[in-house]
Amino acid sequence: MRHATIKRKTAETDIVLSLDLDGTGKQNIQSGIGFFDHMLTLFSVHSLFDLSVVCDGDIHVDGHHTVEDIGIALGDAFKEAIGDKRGINRYGSFYLPMDETLALVALDISGRPFLHFSCGDMAPMTGGFDTELVEEFLRAFAFHAGITLHVNLLYGTNTHHKIEAIFKALGHALRIAAESDPRVDGIPSSKGVL
Repeated sequence: MRHATIKRKTAETDIVLSLDLDGTGKQNIQSGIGFFDHMLTLFSVHSLFDLSVVCDGDIHVDGHHTVEDIGIALGDAFKEAIGDKRGINRYGSFYLPMDETLALVALDISGRPFLHFSCGDMAPMTGGFDTELVEEFLRAFAFHAGITLHVNLLYGTNTHHKIEAIFKALGHALRIAAESDPRVDGIPSSKGVL
């Protein structure tokens, strides 16, 4: 069973996060930041990963520590849940249209963490959420999950739509990459290791 529970406590956040890669998209998200809860819910629904996140963070300061630390915990959970990567597709990519917006997420469950984030300008805030934190979340997630992650916003005007397209596309791309393929015998790499 590809499941992990991460408990992460710092002076800034106290997080309990559970992830099941073979779920149905059930979620229980309580970050204290409404817009971010909405994005994590969309991620769970579109990845079909069951996700539970309960975070008590210093949101009286701002959302930075909460969003980044949830990215860290989610990355740690994904890395633990995916295990030795035996039999997975490894690569995943997805174009996601959201009204006037089009996002592309491409990734490799490679063990080599990297983030390319090319999403242009966004409004500084949406729904009380600091939009700069999208990149912070994705970087924390990618580096702790051990994935190479490319996030590109091809076009769009509405910031809510842009961020929603990114989170949905990430869910779909991860679902594709993490799925098992019965034709893959062992580790999906000519090196024999990821």
